[in-house]
Amino acid sequence: MDLQAIFENITNPSLLYFFLGIFAVCIKSDLEIPPTSAKFISLYLLFAIGFRGGQELSHEHLDQEVFYLILLALGLSAGIPVYTFFLLRRKMSVYNATAIAASYGSVSAVTFVTAVSYLEQHGHQIHGYMVAIMALMEAPAIMIAFILLGLYKTNEVGKIKLGSILGHAFSNGSVLLILGSLVIGFVADTKQAQGIAPFTNDLFKGFLAIFLLDMGITSGHKLKSLFAYGWFPFAFATIIPLVNGALTAYLSGVVTDEYSNRFMMAILAASASYIAVPAAMKINVPEADPGLYVPMALGISFPINITLGMSLYNAIAQVSTM
Repeated sequence: MDLQAIFENITNPSLLYFFLGIFAVCIKSDLEIPPTSAKFISLYLLFAIGFRGGQELSHEHLDQEVFYLILLALGLSAGIPVYTFFLLRRKMSVYNATAIAASYGSVSAVTFVTAVSYLEQHGHQIHGYMVAIMALMEAPAIMIAFILLGLYKTNEVGKIKLGSILGHAFSNGSVLLILGSLVIGFVADTKQAQGIAPFTNDLFKGFLAIFLLDMGITSGHKLKSLFAYGWFPFAFATIIPLVNGALTAYLSGVVTDEYSNRFMMAILAASASYIAVPAAMKINVPEADPGLYVPMALGISFPINITLGMSLYNAIAQVSTM
């Protein structure tokens, strides 16, 4: 693993703002980002990455490799919740196991955005279809987790309203915005896209830094509730993302030899959702404790991924194709 790359990640201004937010909570500062501003910035990030991805996608040649990447992404989104659910059931209630398994099978748009910034700093660009792949990974994880919950409780899958679950996953605001922006970016020609380039490109890193400051503040408040569950949540939220990401970075060489694809697939496999999944769990599994699965994804796995994780996946992704 490249120690210099790890140091560069740790000293990245965006990440430092994340830690500043946690520090502000620790010293009981009144620093906060107004909720309306935080929501606007999160919407902006999804809009910008979706639109830019659509622009990239419009210039891409979609071939067999892309099809295999989509299959791999769907397999990861469905498979990760299964093995993590049964691992979690050893220490957690069935409801918390469902929520955590869904979180780690789904993806984090903010981690994805941070990874895009990481690649750009190292002179690489993602392919536009990776944005579509990210959006596609939201629904399967949520569905599989609910199916496992239903099987565990009743052994009757028919009682689970899969249509409602799927509809909620795709109508979730974050998923809808990034998919919609992807489509709009795809149909807009280059000249039209240049008209909003200062907004989608030039302001991106600044907004990302402010957003991560808010994420740090939020994580700082929620981390306290984790201690009631002992060491297991901390170990799980640290180890599982690194295992998922490292294995994906290596095994994805079977379907693609493109470095950026392998790196981004690793990021998607390693990240955990703290937007779409909590929204779905609040409605469908109110028994699950958001003070557990949200800080695990946001307060532990997120910083692990953007410090140690990215450097690890970067190193593995550069290994020659299997």
